Amino acid sequence: MTTNRFATRLNSFASRPQAEWPDLVGKPSMLQMAARAAKVAGLTDLDLNFPDHVGEKPAEMARKLGDVGLSINGFAMRYYSNPAFKLGAFTNPDPAVRREAIDLTKAGIDAAREAGASLMTLWLGQDGFDYAFQADYATLWQHEIDGIREVAVHDPDCQISLEYKPNEPRSYSLMPDAATTLLAIREIGLPNLGVTLDFAHVLYADEQPAFAAALVTRHSKLLGVHLNDGYAKRDDGLMVGAVHTLQTIELLRQIRRDGYAGAIYFDTFPDMTGLDPVHECEVNIATVKRMLRVVDRLEKDNRLSAAVDRQDAVASQAIIQEAMLGPDS
Repeated sequence: MTTNRFATRLNSFASRPQAEWPDLVGKPSMLQMAARAAKVAGLTDLDLNFPDHVGEKPAEMARKLGDVGLSINGFAMRYYSNPAFKLGAFTNPDPAVRREAIDLTKAGIDAAREAGASLMTLWLGQDGFDYAFQADYATLWQHEIDGIREVAVHDPDCQISLEYKPNEPRSYSLMPDAATTLLAIREIGLPNLGVTLDFAHVLYADEQPAFAAALVTRHSKLLGVHLNDGYAKRDDGLMVGAVHTLQTIELLRQIRRDGYAGAIYFDTFPDMTGLDPVHECEVNIATVKRMLRVVDRLEKDNRLSAAVDRQDAVASQAIIQEAMLGPDS
């Protein structure tokens, strides 16, 4: 696993705007937020939301980001431009709205490619249901499969990564967990499809992150890793390792073993409580680097592999705590 590419959520850098732009009227622009993100020591990449962050020619936008020292890791679709998307994007009951969502996604893929990126993340949070007897489930599923297939075929050289989430904004998401997402990918059967694991989403899907990553690698491709943390009740967007330190380290160990070569992306929400986004991101990067050093120590410790082979939880916990905190004397 490469460890020198770190990406982040651009909207985080709208946090505490008056500290950065005392005379700002309204919201900061994409380039203003990017220039602020470029102050983060060790940050290499940004992910851009489409169409929110793409207000000019994508190639020119990429050049301007390069001028401040940042690359584009990929684009992420956002289905907010039409209020009708609240009832579904690819699964909307109106075929004209479904067509609009699919065409918007194709435009996003084209823009990502023009910007030099080859990764498009789809979070289909509007595709789901809220009530019993609201929808025909077979029809919803077929619309979802057809939509994903069409956008994946649009540019076979662009990787399409499905980011699952149990709910929000819909009460029930059509792609709530790793197994359902992998089932969809298997049904579609295209080689440029894969999965993005968001740590907080995985937690409140009641999944163990490293296990989810292992399943994804076994049955598909892991195309994105979004690190954050939370209390497994909602998408808290807390800093990396703030709650589930051991699970984060185990996930990093798993994806390293599986050969993950993408960026580590921070999907945290400093803007929710007005944290300093530059310092917050720097601490996230430092935390991951420390965790990877723990992984290095664990991989050199034959005791851990032996304990895991025996499923000896007591021994493995002792070894991990020693690697993290040092010997007891």
